[in-house]
Amino acid sequence: MSTSEPVLNLADLWELVVDQPGVADRVALVVDDRISTYGEFEERANRLAAVLAAAGIGPGDHVGCYLYNGPEYIETMLAAFKLRAVPINVNYRYVADELRYLCADAGLRAIVHDVEFADRFDAIRGDLPDLALALAVGGGGDYEPALAGAPGDRVDVERSPDDHYIVYTGGTTGMPKGVVWRHEDAFYACFGGGDWMRIDPVKEPRQILDRIQPDDQQVSFLAIAPLMHGAAQWTTFAMLLAGGKNLLTASRPTTDYAKVWRLITQHEANVVTIIGDAVARPLIDEYLAGREPRGYDGSSIFSFGSGAVPFSEAGKAELAAVFPNTIINDGYGASETGAQARNLGGGKFASFDTETTVLDPVTLEEIQPGSGGEGRVARRGHIPLRYHNDPEKSAATFVERDGVRWVLTGDVATVLDDGSIQLFGRGSMCINTGGEKVYPEEVEAVLVAHPDVYDVLVVGVDDPRWGQSVAAVVAPVAGAAADQVALEAHAREKLAGYKLPRRWVFVEHVQRSPSGKADYAWAKQTAVAAG
Repeated sequence: MSTSEPVLNLADLWELVVDQPGVADRVALVVDDRISTYGEFEERANRLAAVLAAAGIGPGDHVGCYLYNGPEYIETMLAAFKLRAVPINVNYRYVADELRYLCADAGLRAIVHDVEFADRFDAIRGDLPDLALALAVGGGGDYEPALAGAPGDRVDVERSPDDHYIVYTGGTTGMPKGVVWRHEDAFYACFGGGDWMRIDPVKEPRQILDRIQPDDQQVSFLAIAPLMHGAAQWTTFAMLLAGGKNLLTASRPTTDYAKVWRLITQHEANVVTIIGDAVARPLIDEYLAGREPRGYDGSSIFSFGSGAVPFSEAGKAELAAVFPNTIINDGYGASETGAQARNLGGGKFASFDTETTVLDPVTLEEIQPGSGGEGRVARRGHIPLRYHNDPEKSAATFVERDGVRWVLTGDVATVLDDGSIQLFGRGSMCINTGGEKVYPEEVEAVLVAHPDVYDVLVVGVDDPRWGQSVAAVVAPVAGAAADQVALEAHAREKLAGYKLPRRWVFVEHVQRSPSGKADYAWAKQTAVAAG
């Protein structure tokens, strides 16, 4: 923060919070057994900012975060924000070609990576002509020596609400895209606007000081998604700007649910965020298996939050049965919109505000309640500027009507009589079978409700008669039979005939991203290979 008045900039807001009496000594983050206080984050982020600045990194430069969960991820983001630079999330599951594409598309000027990714990064480093600095975190890496030799003084920079925050999407509908946000817009749409419960956002920067949690009421918040995904960044920074305590596992290389439950038990987690059934089910399984022998205790949890993927009614019922004294919040949003709405069940959503609606993608007129018309979920107000380096997709996604900017998501929906939004599914994944539309999410929700189904993905495969037919890739519950007849009978009770899978493939595990998002490309390859 400069000597002038703070603005709605993520670094300015962070510095307002950490400067308040008593905050610096609070625990800010626990990653497995590693504990970081607010004061430690501030000092180390200042040191890293000095290292980056010495390498010529400044306003608008992009700094890659190629890391598992750890304090270094937050330090890198904070250091970049302090310099008016832009942290870039790099998916640690990417192989060389994917990694090369993202790093080149982002135009990285610096990168902080775990030492175990050194060989993979070195293989593409020659394709990044603008790269000025690479720091390796971990044993034998140069991250800690670099920080130790740098000053811990705060940089004096005049920041702006117009500084950029970029989050790269997971690429579920194509190559990864960098969503470019202004800090002010991201603060409200993604980071809670100074209210982690998203009820009463602040109007000006210093009001955030009134939202800092009292010492004896610090909320412990556990996000299961890795920080390389926007959802975990949003919840983590919302807590940091509220003086709360964040809990994370290192996720090396995948989520260890025993570690999750040790964190919940030892640090008395109050809020746990999950990613639909893909996380809820292993979380429940580990709890039930370890409640007695390992002493797992979930009594401190008062809320489970889910987002990023659909959460089935069966999954929510299972979670509620095991944890009957908790509130289950099922949200809806995207990298291009931030958090938008809450799930009312049955695919119905109610917007958090008046900024979300459904627009006809051609005329950009609003779909009227009860009209039955279909359109795409859209949002105005605090929305991104564009996609980085992609003017064509930007023009198709970020549109203007009567002087008002809107972001059009890929989700197809209608507006019901009561004003709630009925979501059908992602348009790009819609299966066209004989001219009829089938949305995979609807079929998946029916199938996963069967007691013998642990996880499932539904895709369209080429069909010589119907153009496409529905295929289901199913992971049965451990010990359950792969009973296609039973699943067909179950589905027929809930779905029209054309929505029923014509091809069934049974697998041991359904492949998903570390955050629980569906890998539909893998599912389609699996279904096609099964013939």
